[in-house]
Amino acid sequence: MTNPLFDLTGRVAIVTGGNAGIGLAMARGLAEAGASVVIADLNSANSEQAKAALEISGRPVLALTTDVTVPTSVANMVAATVKEFGRVDILVNNAGISIAAPAETMTLAEWQKVIDVNMTAPFLCAQAVYPAMKDAGGGKIINIASVLAMLGAGGAANYAASKGGILQLTRSLAAAWAIDNIQVNAILPGWIDTELTLRARERRPELHDRILARTPASRWGRPQDLAGAAVFLASAAADFVNGAALTVDGGYSIMG
Repeated sequence: MTNPLFDLTGRVAIVTGGNAGIGLAMARGLAEAGASVVIADLNSANSEQAKAALEISGRPVLALTTDVTVPTSVANMVAATVKEFGRVDILVNNAGISIAAPAETMTLAEWQKVIDVNMTAPFLCAQAVYPAMKDAGGGKIINIASVLAMLGAGGAANYAASKGGILQLTRSLAAAWAIDNIQVNAILPGWIDTELTLRARERRPELHDRILARTPASRWGRPQDLAGAAVFLASAAADFVNGAALTVDGGYSIMG
């Protein structure tokens, strides 16, 4: 029997970038806790596959083709969610990209693209769901940052800066919208075994062993390691948790 503190029955969650990796794992966790889930992603084919996989949980799932950097697309995402389910209770701002380049040769386009997707888009999505959450009497916004929000990244200054910005956005929105019973928190994943980090390991073969050597858990994270954190922050158990940054990294960031 589900603990009522973590029961999301009747709740509606939007997960951006929710058709693969940690996004899909968090969407699955939310669905298994009882939420109806909206997968918002640019890749419609992958989203339909993810929808079919999530429907095994028995919860309704809606797949929407969404460009989170375009305000009209974000507005359509929220409108379609409200039309389908009547409400929006949870937003997981998970969509993100990484374009690695040395700081001294990084182009403005490489900088701006990452900032647009990783920092500006979560603001647009949060702003878009705010009216529905306020009208419903509250809501939960979960921003996916990174341990690199707190650590330097010489080969990915754009990515680290965007994730650092997400932490400040999280705190600022938490302060602004607490009066509306909207809690805004962040999850900081460590090194998780996904397609994104696979590309990093292909570029830097030594990365695998370096991460293992620094991580007390002695393994890379798995996408499903993020599911529990997402369910907690989306649930009544976190009603007095606001502006927090929950690190899920196997201890990586505590090591010197």
